[in-house]
Amino acid sequence: MTNRMGKFSIDRRAYDDVVITTPVSLPYVRFSEQSAHWWIGRALRALVDGSGIEARDIDGFCLSSFTTAPDTAIGLAEHLGLSVRWLDHVPLGGASGITGVRRAARAVQSGDCDVVACIGADTNQRGSFGNTLANFSRFSQDAVYPYGAGGTNASFALIARNYMEQFNVSREDLGRIAVAQRSNAMKNPNALMKEPLTLDQYMNARPIADPIHLFDCVMPCAGAEAVLVMRQDTARACGIAGARLRSSIERHNARSIDPMQTSGGWVEDVGELYSMAGVGPDDIDVVQTYDDYPVICMMQMEDLGFCRKGEGAEFVRSHDLRIEGDFPHNTSGGQLSCGQAGAGGSYVGLTEAVRQVLGTAGDTQVKGANLALASGFGMMTYTRGLSSCAVILSGEGA
Repeated sequence: MTNRMGKFSIDRRAYDDVVITTPVSLPYVRFSEQSAHWWIGRALRALVDGSGIEARDIDGFCLSSFTTAPDTAIGLAEHLGLSVRWLDHVPLGGASGITGVRRAARAVQSGDCDVVACIGADTNQRGSFGNTLANFSRFSQDAVYPYGAGGTNASFALIARNYMEQFNVSREDLGRIAVAQRSNAMKNPNALMKEPLTLDQYMNARPIADPIHLFDCVMPCAGAEAVLVMRQDTARACGIAGARLRSSIERHNARSIDPMQTSGGWVEDVGELYSMAGVGPDDIDVVQTYDDYPVICMMQMEDLGFCRKGEGAEFVRSHDLRIEGDFPHNTSGGQLSCGQAGAGGSYVGLTEAVRQVLGTAGDTQVKGANLALASGFGMMTYTRGLSSCAVILSGEGA
């Protein structure tokens, strides 16, 4: 593990009993004629109903979405009738949720606001996905989309092929991750993928961009995820159970000298992630990695310290990644089996991690889960994702 700090760095303050509460996951749909605004509004209503805190008492708002344009967080604040003291719009794709929550936590800790609604949501209308891809970034507009590369499959195919050849990873190894997540998703009533997945089905699925095949890819959909961030004393006064934020990291444009990504920014700060929380990888009860593709899950297992670089394939061969297994991983089924609601996907692991440590995950609950790690990854260019982040959460008993 590394812990690369700048020459001006000091030890970061702990989060002083900041908690994450009221995890919301609206049931996804493949396509929706409703706007992203509608989904965000429903998520806010669910936060209010689930917490008992009135919207007028929510004085912070953090939004992540690709499909509210031309509106940003301030436009949504007016649309939803929120009057807030702190506002943020985090457009970091799969890193948005955790990055937004850690910023909200510091705002709450400093007293800039008391209760922050953090929401990730997107709609998925027929024909709208191409528009999202075409406007994802200047890089995609200039260097990828004009040449017919619609989306990230081709870029992740390059990353996956290089990773598999460098570290002797087979498609069967990656398939074990996807198959285990589908098994977990069968216990999640909100998962869009309702049928079991076998390793033979995974292996025989049609190719998309070799070595990426059908079940390596997430399904775009519409939906929303959300949480509230507040001080622990606020949560207790309101009778709300909260997951304590033990530590967090984020890193952007890490390891840019690597010609092709084999590690994310987690490796730069993972030591701080664990030292700040006062735990190690072996103490974690449940892990939620960002799963736009199985190869990125394996990369995170290594970069987050569960095995050494190059040992990911052996790690998934020797561990059971199902809810009832010895390494419970992406227990809701993750995006690979639940669907990816745009920027809402950045919250999937986070909301599930909160439920796990609070013991409210229902059929996906891991017995005795008190410590959870959730990670994020986003903003793909051609050879790498630029943003990575992670949090460690604990329940009342940890």
